Amino acid sequence: MTPDRSDVLYGTLGLMIIKILEALGPLHGYRIARRVEQISGNQIALNQGTLYPALLKLEQMGWISSKWGTSESGRRVKIYALTRTGRKQLDKEEAQWQRAASIVERFLKISEDTP
Repeated sequence: MTPDRSDVLYGTLGLMIIKILEALGPLHGYRIARRVEQISGNQIALNQGTLYPALLKLEQMGWISSKWGTSESGRRVKIYALTRTGRKQLDKEEAQWQRAASIVERFLKISEDTP
């Protein structure tokens, strides 16, 4: 089974978005998508149909907020920012991810001669 890009993103896109907003501050959707692609080494490509529902969900959960602003090119864009609740959730999400990754890592180290 070969993982596709949706497998990579499942359950992790929200964490990626709030981590980017924590690190870089408020950004509009296009900049968030390009940053995800850049950090992933272009292994993840986000389109509007993937990104904007995730942003809406994060906003509905209170983890991010949005307001209208102007992009570097002068276009009207929605700017997203991490909220206080989102900052707290980021700490929880990072801890859960580290825990899950360490469990999976144990399985990847299993060999046939491991008891």
